[in-house]
Amino acid sequence: MKTFFTWSMLCLLVTISCNANNKPNSDLAFQKEKNHLIQTTKTDPNTRNIQVALLLDTSNSMDGLIDQAKAQLWEIVNELSYAKCGHNKIKLEIALYEYGNDGLPSQEGFIRQVLPFSDDLDEISKELFALTTNGGNEYCGKVINTSINQLGWKKNNDHLKLIFIAGNEPFTQGPVDYKDAATDALEKDITINTIFCGNYRQGIETMWKHGADITTGEYSAIDHNRETVHIATPYDDIILKLNHKLNGTYIYYGRQGAQKRQLQAEQDSNARSYSSANAVSRTVSKSSGFYKNKSWDLIDAAEDEAFEVEKVAKDELPKELKGKSKAELKQYIAEKSKTRKEIQQKIKELNKKRVLYIKENSKKDDTNLEAALLNAIKKQGRKKSFSWEE
Repeated sequence: MKTFFTWSMLCLLVTISCNANNKPNSDLAFQKEKNHLIQTTKTDPNTRNIQVALLLDTSNSMDGLIDQAKAQLWEIVNELSYAKCGHNKIKLEIALYEYGNDGLPSQEGFIRQVLPFSDDLDEISKELFALTTNGGNEYCGKVINTSINQLGWKKNNDHLKLIFIAGNEPFTQGPVDYKDAATDALEKDITINTIFCGNYRQGIETMWKHGADITTGEYSAIDHNRETVHIATPYDDIILKLNHKLNGTYIYYGRQGAQKRQLQAEQDSNARSYSSANAVSRTVSKSSGFYKNKSWDLIDAAEDEAFEVEKVAKDELPKELKGKSKAELKQYIAEKSKTRKEIQQKIKELNKKRVLYIKENSKKDDTNLEAALLNAIKKQGRKKSFSWEE
């Protein structure tokens, strides 16, 4: 029973739906309010989902892996934002689990669902940065089985449904046989990708490759202790200044609006804690179609035809908007929306130059978490008619 930590990164895993587990009554009331303001939309036949469940082992030896996940999150999101699938709209959902930590309930197999499938990128970042490590038992088959049963996986096989599990202990441990869990995933068209933190041959010998092979997933071995290198570019300072202007276009509303606005600022700070270049990557993500905040931002909410701004309680608006009429509010929202789009377009144009500069001034690295995730996602996405282009 060695102390390690295998994580499930990007973890991904989670759409605030299904198991928005154990929420207090106040949160349930908030959800009802959201449903009243913004009608719950049925599955759009013209939408293709990329569902990523990240299973992270948070035992002691995995601190480096968690650091990579935090440092590389936004570049991964940015690369995925270039996804195309015919004329369909692409939606990214990430769920996150941790396992292999003595601080987790033993009766649950030392497993915790950190987030169900979610498209709330700020919430995903928050939970990722909150992860800590501790010694424990790493049960790969159990956490895979749990994620399959708990999460709201799409039933239609046109969607890209992926599990990523990372760790460094034998894949065979625990009460659930990994072969049974993988067979269940295969039947549900969910692909398991395994990331062994250590020697490539050792990962094969401890069945990490076989765990992926059953669902024709990808097996990778990475150096989880390698520090992420962020390349600074001549465009970074300009993009960060635009981020400040971009933040000024968000208009919170609702009972949790101010809190979510603060969360946005906190995740900007978390990104900066790794480097200015990482903060730039997050800013680029905020200019993509994946960064939407309809539950608390009036600009994003107004894109939904079912949204009625007049139904938002005046005392749940920012101070400067409480005295405005319905017509004045709509005009204000329209102006802010126009400004946001202009800023986001400038960021995108600068980012094209930034990406080119990074390519010309860095060496390709296939031994980190970002490379393992993106290589697998793109390869498996092509099988379902997804393509990637900037």
